[in-house]
Amino acid sequence: MFIRETTRVDDHTYRFAKRAESEGLVVIDDPSSILRCTNKVYLTDLLKRRGLGMPATEILYKDRPQELEQAGRRLGFPLVLKIPDGCFSRGVIKVADAQALSSAAQELFEHSVLLLAQEYCYTEYDWRVGVLNGEALYACQYFMSKGHWQIYNHKAVPGEINGMCKAVPIEQAPPEVVQLAVDTARLIGNGLYGVDLKQAGDRVLVIEVNDNPNLDAGTEDAVLGDELYRRVLQAFIQRLELKHRGQAW
Repeated sequence: MFIRETTRVDDHTYRFAKRAESEGLVVIDDPSSILRCTNKVYLTDLLKRRGLGMPATEILYKDRPQELEQAGRRLGFPLVLKIPDGCFSRGVIKVADAQALSSAAQELFEHSVLLLAQEYCYTEYDWRVGVLNGEALYACQYFMSKGHWQIYNHKAVPGEINGMCKAVPIEQAPPEVVQLAVDTARLIGNGLYGVDLKQAGDRVLVIEVNDNPNLDAGTEDAVLGDELYRRVLQAFIQRLELKHRGQAW
């Protein structure tokens, strides 16, 4: 089973993955990967414990409003406020000052009992490194949407919602970016992941890990072409063979 739909723990995609795995099918996205990747609090704790690069981040609780001001002072402005399970840039707000932080927190706390406050790091584009079976599969530069600070601007006119995307051969991507992506993905599992990173000066930072990254014709496959899909199929073949022999993958 190969899920190519946006995944959430409260969605049919997770139920399908869990049922398929319980029936003995080989599954990408597996339910454990969905659980781990769709929880930004889990990822934050994981990266901190392993000492891997990430923006300075604090967790805010709905019943502790006094911590908002403290987080703003420690992280500085502007900063980014996120709900733990947002996707495609939804549930993410950039705030410029303490007043905006209070207003944004009030809005987002309507959807979650806790939030993540994160230092804002400007870059012209984000790196997306696709990792399969613990090995780098592809690398792309995802540019910010026109006149916006994120890759997606859901308020933009049609045709300008997404920024441009440029595929880069793995060997031409910065080694430190690729290595951090691989190290991070291996902590999640051995499935197919899209690790989003920012490179700002000498800092390389993990922004998030996607458990069902895009594999779009002409975009992520622009360097490898059909070879990208062959590698995905080969991963399934290897797992099926191991399963047939009674071995874990």
